[in-house]
Amino acid sequence: MNETVFENVRALCEIAKEAQTAFAGLSGGEKSRLIEAAADALEAAADKIEEANAADMTAAGLSGYPKPMLDRLLFDKPRICKAADAMRQVASFPDPCGGGERIVRPNGLVITKVRVPMGVVGIIYEARPNVTADAAAIAMKSGNAAVLRGGREALNTNIATAEAIKSALGRYEGLVQLVADTTRDGANAMMRLRGYIDVLIPRGGAGLIKNVVENSTVPVIETGAGNCHIYIDESADLEKSVNVAVNAKCSRPAVCNAVETMLIHKNRLNDFLPEFYRRTRDAGVEFRCDPRSLAVLSENGFTDKVIEVTEIDYETEYDDLIIAVKTVEDVGEAIRHIEKYSTRHSDGIMTESLSSAERFQREVNSACVYVNVSTRFTDGGEFGLGAEMGISTQKLHVRGPMGAEAMTTTKYIVCGDGQIR
Repeated sequence: MNETVFENVRALCEIAKEAQTAFAGLSGGEKSRLIEAAADALEAAADKIEEANAADMTAAGLSGYPKPMLDRLLFDKPRICKAADAMRQVASFPDPCGGGERIVRPNGLVITKVRVPMGVVGIIYEARPNVTADAAAIAMKSGNAAVLRGGREALNTNIATAEAIKSALGRYEGLVQLVADTTRDGANAMMRLRGYIDVLIPRGGAGLIKNVVENSTVPVIETGAGNCHIYIDESADLEKSVNVAVNAKCSRPAVCNAVETMLIHKNRLNDFLPEFYRRTRDAGVEFRCDPRSLAVLSENGFTDKVIEVTEIDYETEYDDLIIAVKTVEDVGEAIRHIEKYSTRHSDGIMTESLSSAERFQREVNSACVYVNVSTRFTDGGEFGLGAEMGISTQKLHVRGPMGAEAMTTTKYIVCGDGQIR
């Protein structure tokens, strides 16, 4: 590891920690007012941020970034304003810190369990500039500092966004730190700064997440590789199922909650699959099918962008206009397939059968399990959290979209009158 990079990142973390120590003592209202000021500053800097983003978009386009990934990178004025609104929504929520359960013991001890900030939260993320604003707002709401390291493809956008937010924080500007080194050394430094960073959150593709989980000495919350599934049950409503499937695949194919595999009951191949193909043809979706589904599409004259599936397709988060298709005998086989291939992010069933729905909810072990709903709803804003720090796919200490409360931990306050044990 480059020692100069390591020392530079450590210096940023020290600044963040110093600012966080002072900031954590503010009231909930004071924290919210600073977040609102940062949101106003973000909107005021929209022209500058959009210009920086245009430079990033141009460079990414010249580098051959696929269209769905360019959509993730885009941070134009409407998205900047949306990010600012999300910050204001986060500011409007109750303070997640403080409060707590109170227990009075027989010996007179008064024990109160309260929520407190994590401290310094590190986020390593890829081409989604809105994460800079979301992470800053959630960290501040929960009394934390944020050390952010985005990808090289969004560097100009992230710098402009972070500068706008910091400009509104006054004496607390150290709360938000951006690591401008987008090489592996920048990420590796954050992974080695145990004692300076209290928790590390990777947001991006499977490779990034795997690297951080396996190599970080800092505690990690594993997030969001999204190999998501929808199962079309024998009893599913056709129109409802096609609408949901099209939305889950085509609305934003490069995000982690987009569906990657359709599991179709054998008795629904002939009506659901051709209609799903027709409705996605103009979008240019490529179908990778098992032999039975391949035969059904061929019989209907649908052969364009249709190929035979391979084992690796079922393991892949495409982030693109590609869908794997598998025919299953029943809900049990669908659940077994999900158990084998899912990343435990978001998986759903389309069904009119209560027993199938209940079994799917009970046995599918994912952070978000959907019944007759698009997987695209796995999102902090859609869940009423305002924004999210990421989608946790692990079981400790949080799971699913992570808002401000997820960025807190607990401590016990114990008061007495001279009791000894």
